[in-house]
Amino acid sequence: MKGFYIFIKTVILIGLVYIKYNGIIDGYFEESHFHKIFNYIIFLITLNSAYSIFVFVYKKRKKLKRRQADNILFGARNIYYLILALSFLGLILSLAGIKAGTLFTTLSIVAAAIAVVTKEYISPVIAGFHIALSKTLSINDYVKIGEQKGKIVDLNLTKLKLLSDDDDLIAISNEKAYFSEITNYTKGNTRKVGINFELPLNFPGTIDSLESNLVDEILEFSNFIEPDSYFLRVEDIKKDSFNLKFFYILKKNDDRVLEKQIRKKTIRKVINYIKNNRV
Repeated sequence: MKGFYIFIKTVILIGLVYIKYNGIIDGYFEESHFHKIFNYIIFLITLNSAYSIFVFVYKKRKKLKRRQADNILFGARNIYYLILALSFLGLILSLAGIKAGTLFTTLSIVAAAIAVVTKEYISPVIAGFHIALSKTLSINDYVKIGEQKGKIVDLNLTKLKLLSDDDDLIAISNEKAYFSEITNYTKGNTRKVGINFELPLNFPGTIDSLESNLVDEILEFSNFIEPDSYFLRVEDIKKDSFNLKFFYILKKNDDRVLEKQIRKKTIRKVINYIKNNRV
């Protein structure tokens, strides 16, 4: 269906170009605003057709499904919208009587004025281009940006959107994301789950036996955990207690719901065991 729409737009474009360069409309309309608008319509259809063809070919080459997209497609979309906005501004200035020789200078002055007045809006757009065209963040990556954690579901001109573990949709400014500390769990080599807890110094047994018991508690999930990744580490020793951290590494899994369930169940298992075996 996408290919059919591209074909229709191409036919319309060829027809409009034929009309323009064969002077068919010259006998009906004198040189006026109509010709500028007519030329602008040709430009819009050309731009839209080029964008559609790029998306169509790119998805075919990358074997992406109809509603799938990646950073390159989001970057191309943002550039497409930016060109649309600038070209529309150019049309308005042209209709206002500004000649082509001074159009570029006028656009530069207008752009500078807009940049000063709307700096807080321009910065996220620039950051959005960098994020979309880089390999740092991609759609469906599970990330932590600042204090927010979730799966990236959208990248647009000014914001990116995260779907949190509680299924809340969180919108973060591209500028804020760009300058924040980012942890990308999807692109990392590991998916570490850590559980911090505190025990009294007179806790019975040894650290090694405690580690072994904690591993046994989550043995039913061993198919989803890297075999040699279990580790119990002493974080801090206090006067009457000590802090420990038990962690393990989940195997890479694209099923975020399943991964969330495993995290939740294993953490509860460990906490319940510790509570039941306190002195």
